[in-house]
Amino acid sequence: MIKPKISIITVSFNSAATIKETIEHVLNQTYDNYEYLIVDGQSSDDTVNIAKSYAGEFAKKGIEYRIISEKDNGIYDAMNKGISLTDGDIVGIINSDDYYNDDALQKVAVFYGETNFDVMYADLRVFGGNKEFIKKSALKKKFSTRRWNHPTTFVTRKVYNDVRYAGESIYDDLNFMLTVRRKGYKICVLNEVLANFRLGGVSNKKEWKKCKERIKLRNRIYKANGCKGYRLENFIIEFGKFILS
Repeated sequence: MIKPKISIITVSFNSAATIKETIEHVLNQTYDNYEYLIVDGQSSDDTVNIAKSYAGEFAKKGIEYRIISEKDNGIYDAMNKGISLTDGDIVGIINSDDYYNDDALQKVAVFYGETNFDVMYADLRVFGGNKEFIKKSALKKKFSTRRWNHPTTFVTRKVYNDVRYAGESIYDDLNFMLTVRRKGYKICVLNEVLANFRLGGVSNKKEWKKCKERIKLRNRIYKANGCKGYRLENFIIEFGKFILS
């Protein structure tokens, strides 16, 4: 099997409570042709020190491991920065409060050899408090975030050389996926769990006012990408997140 180089990026800001688990699961990958970059937004807690403490462990495995900590213009600006600073054939982005299964990159590499995807995503384990469930992925004619999982998304360098995150809203990832679909890139789905996601965060704030704002924002993004029949879908998704969070 030809082993594509995989670049993993973690964007962090004051993530001392969770980033250790994120890093350790990248460190413990069964695949060996990858690099890892942490893009920190000048955290004021112990995030960077925790990240630096793993440098020796990555060196022992022969894995390139870098940490940069500087001001940015938000999470998607940091993601774009990370994409520009890595050189893998495939790029995965895992946030600092989520983590990969230890065989995730091996499965991605095998799947790439089988499908030659431009973009792929897989199933996701979602948990928080006493709640835990598997969010299945699917590829349908009509795109829905109910069937797509950003933490399990891997994108080829070719696509990122053409499309980046717009830096306009908390739903830049949705806009990215709609743009990729509109441009006709090959998207494939692997129905295996690759990553784990903690409920919470900016896109899950339990305030009805914020929920309505997110619905309007999502509607604008779908409309800008020429999609139809998305209003009810967006309401169901945001109301579901409101209930679960």
